[in-house]
Amino acid sequence: MNCPRYPGFMTSNLPREALPAEYASALEDYEADLTVHQTVSEHTRRAYCADAQSVLEFLVRAAGGEPIALRDVELANLRHWLMEIHENGASPSTAARRIAGVRSFFTFLRRSGRIEASPAERLQAPKKPGRLPAVLKQSAAETVLANTAQTPSADTEQTAEPTPVQLRDRAMVELLYATGMRVSELTSLNLDSIDFTNKLITVIGKGRKERRVPFGGPSEAALNAWLDKGRDALAAEPEALFVGVRGKRIDPRQVREVVGRATAGYSDSPKLAPHGLRHSAATHMVENGADIRQVQEMLGHASLSSTQIYTHVSLQRLKDTYRQAHPRA
Repeated sequence: MNCPRYPGFMTSNLPREALPAEYASALEDYEADLTVHQTVSEHTRRAYCADAQSVLEFLVRAAGGEPIALRDVELANLRHWLMEIHENGASPSTAARRIAGVRSFFTFLRRSGRIEASPAERLQAPKKPGRLPAVLKQSAAETVLANTAQTPSADTEQTAEPTPVQLRDRAMVELLYATGMRVSELTSLNLDSIDFTNKLITVIGKGRKERRVPFGGPSEAALNAWLDKGRDALAAEPEALFVGVRGKRIDPRQVREVVGRATAGYSDSPKLAPHGLRHSAATHMVENGADIRQVQEMLGHASLSSTQIYTHVSLQRLKDTYRQAHPRA
């Protein structure tokens, strides 16, 4: 089966079996390696496989005749590939992600003995624009959380008592904000992930790394309401903490729809994706004096530099408030 195709680069629509034998064999072995040995998600595996196939197809097109051997691929070849995906509309962030996939592929080629050194090591990602993430104000977060259970979902109508779906949505939004977890981490939670005695959640993050994250009283109440009055009406999958209306484990797309509805329509609140609640939780903790390293641990960031953006968000909000409120600003 061929790798999926992504917008932003030109392909020749070659089926994998039409690639040169060396290329097809390397791609097949790389995909198997990602599946068996690498700690990456299915989405990342598919994306990296597509990145590898795109660069191989580019090498076929660029050669015009006899394709270049993998051991002879140079940095210049990869830079030409990068130029092509830019010309075909890839954003800087998309190009940066695809470069990560190509680096992974050539690292595999080196590790498996097909090449002596990876030409992709010096392939530079384009610099991303320095845009700060959108976050809720703390007052808006309180409003959003207070009203989530009263916001009808796409699957329900407003009733006097919260429906099972509304109880689920309230618990998910509460938990996303309370813990700052990623949407993929939320959807992978099981019933036994929750330790109500100690108010801790076991979260499986990137690279299958496990961390324990605390949660507070409002989240506990929302979870108990969902488990006591909502989940049994929907649940078919025995392990999943959150399920959809058909009883199967809820997927990230459904959670994004829930969060979008919950954060839409408030004058001081942007419509957010689940990651916006993660950004909001981290920013509010920093604003309220949390140590940046403790926030890093809660979010599951491997690098402190990933967490430090929230100090910049807080500083920008302070500057905005100063300009609005200080008579000599």
